[in-house]
Amino acid sequence: MGENIHEGHRARLKNKFRKHGLDSFTDIEALELLLMYAIPRRNTNELAHALLDRFKSFHRVMEADISELEQVPGIGENAALLIRLTRDMSRRYQQSGCKRGTVIRSSAEAGAFLLPFFEYCREENSMLLCMDAAGRVIDCHHLAKGSPAAVGMAARELADLALRDKAARVILAHNHVSGIALPSRADVEATARVAAMLRMLDIELMDHIVVSEGDFVSMRDSGQRW
Repeated sequence: MGENIHEGHRARLKNKFRKHGLDSFTDIEALELLLMYAIPRRNTNELAHALLDRFKSFHRVMEADISELEQVPGIGENAALLIRLTRDMSRRYQQSGCKRGTVIRSSAEAGAFLLPFFEYCREENSMLLCMDAAGRVIDCHHLAKGSPAAVGMAARELADLALRDKAARVILAHNHVSGIALPSRADVEATARVAAMLRMLDIELMDHIVVSEGDFVSMRDSGQRW
């Protein structure tokens, strides 16, 4: 009887998703449904609660490392890999919508284009968006792990990428893991050095976007000039 009730609950969750999508689910139900596909013969509601108790939020569950997930009793390798795969597939899906040829006319458009590249980043990363003279995206490159100071150290790589793409304009972007999307003094100083280097190559640094937790700040809109 207990097994029949359990199977009926799984069927109800699947049917709910088919009819109404994930927006109709609580965080517990969403994790419960996901875990069903890695753990076929156990009440995954208990495990969903255990994950949220451990990591405190749905977002932190999804951004946890595989080794951290496996520390939760009942979450084995298959479940941990599935959670990580779901997160990374979501990130790739969002990045795949960032198409070459997209025209960037404003800092808002630049930020919206770049945000998916920083989804679930737990450490600082830097990106270089290369564009032609009309503002059309040529390519978007991962530069380095670390702050803009690290980008400054990778100046030759940055220049090589911009020249290879025959870029007329570029936009830098990096994320803050502190949760505050405000440029630091180091950000400002590193940006000025990069802008000066690019001017010698006849390439314009249009902006530097600072990203944090789904939000972003444009250094140019904040009054920075270089």
